[in-house]
Amino acid sequence: MDPADLPGATGTDDRALGIQLVRQAIGSISVHGAMTDTERQAAIDAVVAALKGVAPIDGMESMLAAQMVATHNAAMDCLRRAQLDGQSFEGRDLNLKHATKLLAAYARQVEAIDRHRGQGQQKITVEHVTVNAGGQAIVGGVAGRGNVIARTPAPEMPAVEQLALSDDSPPPMAIMDGGAFVRAERLARPIRIPRGG
Repeated sequence: MDPADLPGATGTDDRALGIQLVRQAIGSISVHGAMTDTERQAAIDAVVAALKGVAPIDGMESMLAAQMVATHNAAMDCLRRAQLDGQSFEGRDLNLKHATKLLAAYARQVEAIDRHRGQGQQKITVEHVTVNAGGQAIVGGVAGRGNVIARTPAPEMPAVEQLALSDDSPPPMAIMDGGAFVRAERLARPIRIPRGG
């Protein structure tokens, strides 16, 4: 493998990590003694091309990319084995079940990398909220991780009116125009430019 291809295939400038991930991905393919040197090199080049196709941008994505290549190769091998001549019904059934599990794992890996890149997030827009006496509301983005909830501040919005609350309530919060809030959220979101071919 050309060392210049390492960052593009692994998304990391760390040479040791990049080499390890490429070796692990190559280890997931079937390279046997009956193959010619040209066939072996073509198989290795295909693994590197698959890693580049995922276009990892950091260490976490490069590990996921290597796992995705390995999972894909294992699933395809199970599907190949299920179709072998003389395969018993049980052998075919077992290989198809393994392939199904591997393909489901692959789909979860794709979802994980999309979430990491911010493409798999769902957004819910609430246009009307009623807060009764003694109630509280959060205005702004809320992100949860485990049992910890982190609040991000809401973008600056012009206040339309102030809520009138009794003296024992928390300080008043601004009621915002929903359209302005959505526009501000859209403008605040970075645009990701994909890397790789």
